[in-house]
Amino acid sequence: GDKVRVVQTLLFVQGINTLIQTLFGTRLPTVIGGSYAFMVPIMSIIHDPALTRIEDDHLRFLSSMRAVQGALIVSSSIQIILGYSQLWAICSRFFSPLGMVPVISLLGFGLFDRGFPVVGRCVEIGVPMLILFVTFSQYLKNFHFRQLPVLERFALLISVTVIWAYAHLLTASGAYKHRPDLTQGNCRTDRAYLISAAPWIKIPYPLQWGAPTFDAGHCFGMMAAVIVSLIESTGGYKAASRLASATPPPAHVLSRGIGWQGIGILLSGMFGTLSGCTVSAENVGLLGSTRVGSRRVIQIAAGFMIFFSILGKFGALFASIPFPIFAALYCVLFGLVASVGLSFLQFTNMNSMRNLFIVGVALFLGLSIPEYFREYTSKAYHGPSHTKAGWFNDFLNTIFFSSPTVALIVGVFLDNTLDYKDSARDRGMPWWAKFRSFQGDSRNEEFYTLPFNLNRFFPPS
Repeated sequence: GDKVRVVQTLLFVQGINTLIQTLFGTRLPTVIGGSYAFMVPIMSIIHDPALTRIEDDHLRFLSSMRAVQGALIVSSSIQIILGYSQLWAICSRFFSPLGMVPVISLLGFGLFDRGFPVVGRCVEIGVPMLILFVTFSQYLKNFHFRQLPVLERFALLISVTVIWAYAHLLTASGAYKHRPDLTQGNCRTDRAYLISAAPWIKIPYPLQWGAPTFDAGHCFGMMAAVIVSLIESTGGYKAASRLASATPPPAHVLSRGIGWQGIGILLSGMFGTLSGCTVSAENVGLLGSTRVGSRRVIQIAAGFMIFFSILGKFGALFASIPFPIFAALYCVLFGLVASVGLSFLQFTNMNSMRNLFIVGVALFLGLSIPEYFREYTSKAYHGPSHTKAGWFNDFLNTIFFSSPTVALIVGVFLDNTLDYKDSARDRGMPWWAKFRSFQGDSRNEEFYTLPFNLNRFFPPS
């Protein structure tokens, strides 16, 4: 029952944050979802000795939730301050197309372990899902019904429905009765008894787990996850603008979006979602797959998220979809996001040895350093940073677990220190510069102007 409530709350807050971001934030057609970046500090909080000493399971769960809430509420101030003070806008002026290539590319490539390795946990449904989705979205995309490209627009919905029904048929026929527990957990559609445990109607509300508790160590660790979320979202917004045929978001708009995302993390802490939020990379990839870049579509989808989160049985029904089905989608969608990052190379001079060095080193270290941290953690049951200061460990381990974050640190540093004065054209800065000012291109105003004539009160800086 508690697990269902957490899932419902996460879906509810994600819907609200998506509406806020598309209305008042960057106004790009992006879905705001949960982030893996928050897992390191959250697991650290859960294993805090002060909490593990609580013997009652439910009481320990509630105490852990309140501790996570407090850490999220405090750490959200990082993005709120950086966003609304326009400090992130100033920082973003150091980002060139060359510097963004490894960041956006690793937003997709950095999640390779959540692709086919997860598909392989249940090959009989994962591989058919991958084949069916590619077939519908690419090979049969020119199929039209009443002049509507049905298979291209709805490839995801159709393929998920077909494979989900196939997985349910396998479950109902007893195909997994005598299989190992791990296989059953990955393949069955009736796992975890989510549907039976879910209430018909349940409206999430703030502080539903109790009053948040605040611990300085927890908050410092969570701040690292907020910084990682900030960097991943920056790459996500730039990728979404390209796939939605919008101009690159001006510095003022990008900073505005980050500020509202900080409000989203604050809401996540108030409601108790167990995770912060960031731009959903898979939904950015979906923009390229469906070629639908309308913010109205995303807002309607956000309405569905809120609707299904309140009607618990429906939300739990969708939560019963085996995860290898989603992993098969990730193989395509994360790949699309990565290719958007690589497409920025066309604005740079790749005959330049300087540029080849920066892109190559940033991409390699962006993959290699997080992989080292993952391997070390899986063997030692703690990260490479293992001092007596738990908050310091959480901070470093969280930062270096993220491929886009490592890529930004390496790529942007090298790009702004290696012969940068004489390399503006090679870095792609002339192409980027004309979109940096809100009034620099008429399309900027078309894409990013606030609704309800609010720009009168919040003029772009």
